[in-house]
Amino acid sequence: MDALKKPVQRHLSSAVAQALADTPVVCLLGPRQCGKSTLAGMLAPERAYYSLDDHNYLKAAQADPVGFLAQLPDYVTLDEVQRAPELFLAIKRSVDTDRRPGRFFLTGSANLLQLPRLADSLAGRMECLYLHPFSAAEVGNAPGHFLKDWLAGALRVDLQPSSNVQASQLPERLLAGGYPEPRKRTASRARQWQRNYIQSIIERDIHDVADVKSGADTGRLLELLAHRTGQLLNVSGIAKEVQLDRETVERHLSILEKLFLVRRLPAWHRNTSKRLIKTPKLHLCDSGLCGTLADLRADEWNAKRQQFGHLLESAILQELIAHSGWIDSDLRFWHYRDKDKVEVDCVITRGQEVWGVEIKASATVNSTDTKGLRRLAAAAGKDFQGGIVFYDGNSILPLNDHAYMAVPISKLWEM
Repeated sequence: MDALKKPVQRHLSSAVAQALADTPVVCLLGPRQCGKSTLAGMLAPERAYYSLDDHNYLKAAQADPVGFLAQLPDYVTLDEVQRAPELFLAIKRSVDTDRRPGRFFLTGSANLLQLPRLADSLAGRMECLYLHPFSAAEVGNAPGHFLKDWLAGALRVDLQPSSNVQASQLPERLLAGGYPEPRKRTASRARQWQRNYIQSIIERDIHDVADVKSGADTGRLLELLAHRTGQLLNVSGIAKEVQLDRETVERHLSILEKLFLVRRLPAWHRNTSKRLIKTPKLHLCDSGLCGTLADLRADEWNAKRQQFGHLLESAILQELIAHSGWIDSDLRFWHYRDKDKVEVDCVITRGQEVWGVEIKASATVNSTDTKGLRRLAAAAGKDFQGGIVFYDGNSILPLNDHAYMAVPISKLWEM
């Protein structure tokens, strides 16, 4: 992958700036090394900055959180705040006496909303925003309007070819992933960075979110999940393979979710109560890390097409979720699978509105590829708003008499 020649504009910037303008505590969450500190510095360069990765600051915050905050300026950025949970009650007390917006700009490499003792202490005082590794739209220097335009009904059939992206380019894009640092390196050096990154997370960061003696079991589980990304989550089957009990596997899954490494995609059902009991899908959040863990290489695109297909599904889901962060925080994401095992890779909802997305690694598409979308439309009834099939082609094509559209994957970074 070519080195990034200029700074990447983060599309979440405006949403973060809006939060800082009206909310006392703003927390920017995302995996390590995804660019949180860089974005915080760009949006608030005048603020005093303290990283709790610094041993001295961390010890001071843990030993005397109230005293630590008392010594700070009125407006401050605290990086990696999950490392000192003792600070949250002290921040609450400070904010309750002075609720000026934007006083505390926090960043965290663990999902604080899944750490109840932290999130609950700042309920009503803090807004959390999620920064993902670079999206394809950001890397492509595109505005990132695809999801917005499609949901607004502005996407139109276009038989004129878009940029001629061949299948041979997709595996490189997938294996590069979205983390800024490996994108500056050659493919082999990027894989080495990704291995070291995973090792560092397993050895250090899991201790910020869970009381575990060793991350070895978490690491083994993550490697197995990389081979199963984009597939239904079978916790019992996984437990048997890694020779752990189901409860332990669930605990390690929760750790990986808190660290933004994996995502459980819940099942959509017309009956909302049934969504709680249907089987979710499991996705790794970064295609580059997933490809390295699964030992996939670009020249195996044809030989391992099914595995690359699952990787592509996870990558496009991640892209769409990233887009939702800067266009509409009310969007929710699901998958669909009915009793006949007819599936839709991604279901997007906003209130009662429903959209469907199918994802194909092939360069051709036809009306039979809309089978799942048609089944979803029947289940959603009048709430169904439309469906698309992503494919590795060059034109936006009508499917099933214009009821659905086939859309080039490249539109994600072109529109």
